[in-house]
Amino acid sequence: MCGICGKVTMGGSPVEEGLLRKMTSVLSHRGPDDDGIYLNQKKDVSIGLGHRRLSIIDLSEAGRQPMTNEDKSVWMVFNGEIYNFQSLRSELEKKGHRFASQTDSEVIIHLYEEEGIEGVRKLIGMFAFAIWDEYAQALFLCRDRLGIKPLVYCRNGNSLVFASEIKGILQNPDISREIDWDALGLYLTFNSINAPFTIFKGVKKLRPGHVLVVRDGKTEEKEYWNIDRNIQIKTGDEEDFTTLKNRLFEVMEDAVRMRMIADVPLGAFLSGGIDSSIIVGLIARNSSKPVKTYSIGYKDMPMFDETGYAREVAVLNNTDHHEIKLGSQDVIDAIPDVLNSFDEPFADSSAVPMFVVSRETGKDVKVALSGDGGDELFAGYRMYTGEAWCSRYQKIPSFIRKKVIEPVFLSLPESRDRKLPEYARRAKKFLRGAKEKTLEDRFFAWNEIFSRELRKNMLAGIEAIDHDLGNKIVSKRLIERDDDDINRMLYADVKESLPGDMLRKVDAMSMLNALEVRVPFLDHRVCELAFSMGGHWKIRNGRGKYILLETFKDILPRSLHNRAKWGFEVPISAWLKAELHYLIDEYLGKDLIVRQGIFDYETVKNLIDSLMANRSDTSWHVWNLIAFQVWFSNYM
Repeated sequence: MCGICGKVTMGGSPVEEGLLRKMTSVLSHRGPDDDGIYLNQKKDVSIGLGHRRLSIIDLSEAGRQPMTNEDKSVWMVFNGEIYNFQSLRSELEKKGHRFASQTDSEVIIHLYEEEGIEGVRKLIGMFAFAIWDEYAQALFLCRDRLGIKPLVYCRNGNSLVFASEIKGILQNPDISREIDWDALGLYLTFNSINAPFTIFKGVKKLRPGHVLVVRDGKTEEKEYWNIDRNIQIKTGDEEDFTTLKNRLFEVMEDAVRMRMIADVPLGAFLSGGIDSSIIVGLIARNSSKPVKTYSIGYKDMPMFDETGYAREVAVLNNTDHHEIKLGSQDVIDAIPDVLNSFDEPFADSSAVPMFVVSRETGKDVKVALSGDGGDELFAGYRMYTGEAWCSRYQKIPSFIRKKVIEPVFLSLPESRDRKLPEYARRAKKFLRGAKEKTLEDRFFAWNEIFSRELRKNMLAGIEAIDHDLGNKIVSKRLIERDDDDINRMLYADVKESLPGDMLRKVDAMSMLNALEVRVPFLDHRVCELAFSMGGHWKIRNGRGKYILLETFKDILPRSLHNRAKWGFEVPISAWLKAELHYLIDEYLGKDLIVRQGIFDYETVKNLIDSLMANRSDTSWHVWNLIAFQVWFSNYM
């Protein structure tokens, strides 16, 4: 895993070495083992590529980047891992290509020589890379199919600059730091910012499954992969179900086997949930020695501690298990590092435990496998089962729903810190979506953080903003796929919240600790197989992940067979009322908010007062604003 950056200019202006050094320097956490740059200028075009290396495969000097071919006509910087590189290398060698290293990176260069940028379709892995073709005078930027690895860019006059992270681009003094108000609206809506937007106007995220081509002063973005919209959905008979289970086991096991290849120590995150437990079970089946597993637990927060389940999985698979038990203060102490690490606003509070488990795991290994992606492919989140229950709820007579059920639940106290109030919060969230008539409106209601009305009040002084942009993005995704409603929801999440939130969090927190995290569920072959299954195989009798559990139940402890999902969370609500109240004082005080001129102070104050008085759990709203304010103080 690495950090990449670069710049191409047209019109005679050279790319300065000092700029590339600055860009690679701010990406050093992504690759502490080595760095390198490439500079070249011919006539009107100047190119510069920069790289920070985290050595995983072929630790020798031969693996250094930027990397080139034999005649130095093709140069590349690469971030990620290609898991089928050995078979691709064998094919290319048979066609006469000669390799100077044992890396997966070099395979991409020779594949480009053989097939052009279309060769990207043959890659199995996670990646973001840039290829400079000297003969064609063209730059190709490419991001993996599902957005596991990040890549951002900015076209500015006669130049284009790119990097793994926005902070790399911002080393260019000519890049404007003007806020994109639509992006801020998306942030308040979803806690993160969807591609291609970033918080900075003019800086864009390259969308997953896309290539950006820069040639002859023009840029063109092309999609090279998407989930097949015309794939044959299997029927509901038992023969199909058995066939799908067998195929799922086979493809998942192959995906895990591929991701076990490394020249450095390897381990696995083990949360105690279904997805990470499946990964650990499959590693154990394919390893000659006990796999190192890592779980995080809390000494004084039993509601959030899942180490007991993780321990059962470790015992079943005879793993070399490491249980990291922390007190709440240990986690609280990590929060400033997490908040200060993001170069655009990001408010998923589970980034905090992700940072801690990456930090502790990274002390022992350089590669860890995780179970991310299982929820988005096999319907693990509550809103999917909520949709399955919604039609039943709406059959209850309207007067009973509106006069009895909804008033009772809406009157209950809610809090993320205790189980019963947390169940009340979940019920209220379900009711908020269930009252909507269309799938699009229900799905959006279950996903949004700030409501439309609250966003308008919060940003009352900003006129140039589309408050319906998030809804438009979600609705567009839902109608892209001609499928059952569960798969349409899953598709929307795979395309939007997965890369924008979940994978963003995993990449940022693991790279901050120089740890490479691999995600077998997001092998594109697993993804394609998952979407060949009807939603009825994913949710059965109100329970999600039905086919996943039925496929892998023999390698899971029985206690996990019927276990409800809890989530990778921390008690932000309780902390904001106590240990973290200083963040409210520091970042959401009246003088600062009024002077800044972005948020309406009375709206902010009402959210804080509601939280402190236990009227409603607005902790996610308050945390969202704090995360924005920390970012603003660091970058604006």
